[in-house]
Amino acid sequence: MSPLLDAHDLAKTYPGPRRIRALDGVSLMIAPGETLGLIGPSGCGKSTLARVLTRLTEPDAGEIRFDGRDWGALRGRALRRARGAMQMVFQDPAAAFHPRATVAGALSEPLRLHRIDPRPDWPDHVARLLSEVGLSPDLARRPVAALSGGQRQRVAIARAIAPRPKLVLLDEAVSALDASLRFHVLELLARLQRERGLAYLFVSHDLAVARALSHRIAVMEAGRIVETGPTEALLAAPQSEILRRLIAAVPEIPAEEALP
Repeated sequence: MSPLLDAHDLAKTYPGPRRIRALDGVSLMIAPGETLGLIGPSGCGKSTLARVLTRLTEPDAGEIRFDGRDWGALRGRALRRARGAMQMVFQDPAAAFHPRATVAGALSEPLRLHRIDPRPDWPDHVARLLSEVGLSPDLARRPVAALSGGQRQRVAIARAIAPRPKLVLLDEAVSALDASLRFHVLELLARLQRERGLAYLFVSHDLAVARALSHRIAVMEAGRIVETGPTEALLAAPQSEILRRLIAAVPEIPAEEALP
């Protein structure tokens, strides 16, 4: 099977008094319907990689192929249209929306941008999206800011799946939630993956959370991917010191509790 996402030798340096090499020759692949967990300590380049893959940040070097196309060569209208197939959910649900946005407005925007359904059908589509992420359609008229953190993150997930993407990048998407909410959102993500055939890049500093959802894990340190492999095999025989430290820092989790 051809990879859905295939990135090679990505590099990104942030200029300034202390030049920061956030990405240093990063390569990775994600198959259709697969979750790749990207783990590593804070500041190792995980979020920069997610932003580079989505073209929110441009790399200094490297190549990205997505869904059979040269992703880095897309510009302007072609890139805007193509972005529907690759969406992102951010860490902070409070900062992810316009302060005055309603739920209906937030979920209608991707339908407008990506020309999904005629405008008169948007309310029904918004109601379906809310139901799909476990929220009442009655919330559509409420301001996003009036929702709880867990509800806002579910709305963020609904917004991400609205344009029918093939890949969703989740950048610390559950780290701001408490433990019980985190588990339910992970269950939701696993269900959406099964039902929609989604692929995920699951960015996290939390190894236990990444293990629950990921088919494979890539370990990042100082702008480089230092090892990658199937989740349970990688955790059973870690090769890098950073992964050994991450394993030592979390309680034992039975393999049967994994969600995929």
